[in-house]
Amino acid sequence: MSTITTKDGTELYYKDWGEGPVVTFSHGWPLSADAWDGQMLFLVQNGFRVVAHDRRGHGRSSQTSAGNNMDGYADDLAAVIEALDLTGASLVGHSTGGGEVARYIGRHGTGRVAKAVLISAVPPLMLQTKANPEGLPKSVFDELRAGLFKDRSQFYKDLALMFYGANRSGAKVSQGILDQFWLWSMQSGLKNAYDSIEAFSETDFTEDLKKFDIPTLVMHGEDDQIVPVKDSGPKSAQLIPGSQEIYYPGAPHGMTATLQDKVNEDLLAFLKS
Repeated sequence: MSTITTKDGTELYYKDWGEGPVVTFSHGWPLSADAWDGQMLFLVQNGFRVVAHDRRGHGRSSQTSAGNNMDGYADDLAAVIEALDLTGASLVGHSTGGGEVARYIGRHGTGRVAKAVLISAVPPLMLQTKANPEGLPKSVFDELRAGLFKDRSQFYKDLALMFYGANRSGAKVSQGILDQFWLWSMQSGLKNAYDSIEAFSETDFTEDLKKFDIPTLVMHGEDDQIVPVKDSGPKSAQLIPGSQEIYYPGAPHGMTATLQDKVNEDLLAFLKS
């Protein structure tokens, strides 16, 4: 397998396909780089080099006890970018991966970055606070932790329905899409997935977003049941100077799969612009 080893000894699996301008992909919780295959193959076919890694504790990377937080995730992304000496890269992040991209720019700057794309992403802040009254109550995330700890296999099967909007009337989501979500999720370590809930829900990315100085595209489904659009996409776009926004009526959190062709088309147009 293709891996790099970080400063703290964590082994990160990555895939590196194609030739051309570089696009990196940061996946959502609790999945792996494989969640991006539909975008990666498409971009390779359109003249890009694509790189995606499994976040620590997920997929084929080490199931670490420490570093399961946004600073750790951002530093791991930096380690991959530096090990492969990537420059002029477009950073694409979905959900938790969008937080990873934001925190990377906040901690490491944009010296190696050309563009950024936040898809159904967790920034600026998911948690309800006095400063963010539209956020989700902490009890929502406590319930996620409890469900994960009690029966993670069934928890992931149930979560997949909301993730892809399969619980909506008239939804057409294949059993295969739901099954692959379960498979990828079960590859993540229990402690890693558990710790990551705090990372994606309680991290405030406001100051990170203010440091974006590169062209940025914000994409979000209007029927996202995991990261509600009203408290994420538009707020992030307001914090990022000159950002572009695309919202998809009726689209779920996992629209990279359910609307793969449309998302790919819009992503390619932005990357080529």
